[in-house]
Amino acid sequence: MPPATPPRSAADRLLDVLAAFDLHHPALSLTEIGRRADLPLATTHRLVGALTRWGALERDEAGDYHIGLRLWEVAALAPRGMGLRQTAMPFLEDLYETTHENVHLAVRDGFEVIYIERISARSAVGVRSRVGARWPLHATGVGLVLLAHGGTELQEQVYERPLTAFTPYTVTDPARLRRMLAEVRRAGCAVSDRQITDDAVSVAAPVRGPRGDVIAAVSVVVPVKGTRAGALVPAVQVAARGISRTLGWQPGRTSPSVPS
Repeated sequence: MPPATPPRSAADRLLDVLAAFDLHHPALSLTEIGRRADLPLATTHRLVGALTRWGALERDEAGDYHIGLRLWEVAALAPRGMGLRQTAMPFLEDLYETTHENVHLAVRDGFEVIYIERISARSAVGVRSRVGARWPLHATGVGLVLLAHGGTELQEQVYERPLTAFTPYTVTDPARLRRMLAEVRRAGCAVSDRQITDDAVSVAAPVRGPRGDVIAAVSVVVPVKGTRAGALVPAVQVAARGISRTLGWQPGRTSPSVPS
């Protein structure tokens, strides 16, 4: 018989309440929170009350709950969040002024990328990314960079997982993905061609920390039609290297534990 699942602790239940909210469910009633967190209504009421008093949740005039600003304040302390964003912003703005297209800064969390900044013009090609959004590593420019430099163990785990297709151009064959990652490491950039939407291409480059390990990725997303992706590579690499140098990286220094 499989081992019995241990009961959820009070901390587990609090986290389950917060995890009830996501991109598709930014506002929830008390009943909806309880259902999504798999908690009795009385327990949900007590936990939601505690989180609301602390500021992790806020209640609107209609009675629905939203993530509160107190959580944003705490999240801003994350070194891979606001601190990295503040360092990167001048270089992201320069890249935007050069291209007037979608500019992204992203970090890896498990098998996904999280976008921590996006700059976009009204006339830029439509994208499905937003700050705080998560996308699989294999299907985005920033994800390919982070996966290519994430180490062999991570890559093997990704090859063994189902690779979701978002368009007919999404790479879902592990052998092909393996070759793509080798090329990303060789070229120092990634090109994701129509993998998320069939009208956009992403060009991305790695951001390195003081030890030379890749801690983030910068990208620009442009329309497929009339765009030469290769022409964007130098601008994206200049932005990524500028952020890296500001973070303390010195050219020629690469972490020995991570493929370069």
